[in-house]
Amino acid sequence: MSELVPERLTIAVLTYRREQDIAEALPLLLAQAEDVSHDPDLGVIAQVLVVDNDPLASAREAVGEFASHRLRYVCEPLPGIANARNRALAEAADARFLVFIDDDERPHEHWLARLLKTRAEAGAAVVAGAVESEFDAPLPPWIAAGDFFRRRRLPTGTAIHVAATNNLLLDLDVVRAAGLDFDVDFGLSGGEDTLFTRTLAARGERMVWCNEALVTDRVPVERLTRHWVLARAFSSGNSVTRVALRLAEGPRQRWQARLRGLGLGLPRTVAGIAQAGLGYALRSPRHQARGLRTAARGAGMVMGSVGHVYQEYRREDGSPRETGHGKRTTAA
Repeated sequence: MSELVPERLTIAVLTYRREQDIAEALPLLLAQAEDVSHDPDLGVIAQVLVVDNDPLASAREAVGEFASHRLRYVCEPLPGIANARNRALAEAADARFLVFIDDDERPHEHWLARLLKTRAEAGAAVVAGAVESEFDAPLPPWIAAGDFFRRRRLPTGTAIHVAATNNLLLDLDVVRAAGLDFDVDFGLSGGEDTLFTRTLAARGERMVWCNEALVTDRVPVERLTRHWVLARAFSSGNSVTRVALRLAEGPRQRWQARLRGLGLGLPRTVAGIAQAGLGYALRSPRHQARGLRTAARGAGMVMGSVGHVYQEYRREDGSPRETGHGKRTTAA
């Protein structure tokens, strides 16, 4: 009997002007690629692909410090997270599996192997792993009261219908059969991963959770602010409605999606304002924080329903502020 030929797997890490992060992440990712490639039970040969979304190729030197046949570097000059993710899809043309992880995340032991084992056991097209947060500074009281960086955790094998791409395994045979890529209209706003995975789910593809495939997200000080949390909540709500509109088929469904966005967003906004008001009256920081975040998310949904696009990753000069990382926190 002939031996089975191992499938190719690409770990894609997208980066934008974060040379220190990529230098810290690569040794861990290369070790994971080496481990799974030498495990005959997994049947894969893995490599790490760095997609630098800076047209100046600022990560090239940092990546060049690592001499490994398992490492590749490409520069994607077109701005936006969707263009960078599509470049990863194109560069993984000879691979069966593609795994996305962010440059500011650190995989735990056996992370990649657990994603692969869960995929094989569940027969899934998509496997999403867990993310926990680690902070560069003590949490300000307002942030701590809102508990905004708590991530969802589900039993392994739980069916899901949407996922972020910050810890995600894709079966590229399924993706190619669907003719699917990341929508560049969401490149500067975020939500491209929501649209991508919801499209797969709508086609009936199996998506599951792996709770043991854990990565740690390092949260920088600049995200530990009221402004960042509320802007992210608004952006998240805005993307939810825009994705629903994009998935709608025909004028009637689009109007239904708009009305649904208004019907969900307006009550959230009102309830959030009321909760925040109660929090101020009762001097409850938790109600204040959670209420304001709920109101911001609701307002984003309402604005998405009327056609407003919040471009979270656009800088003041019109260029993208960063390659987006899809850091979605607990929904209020």
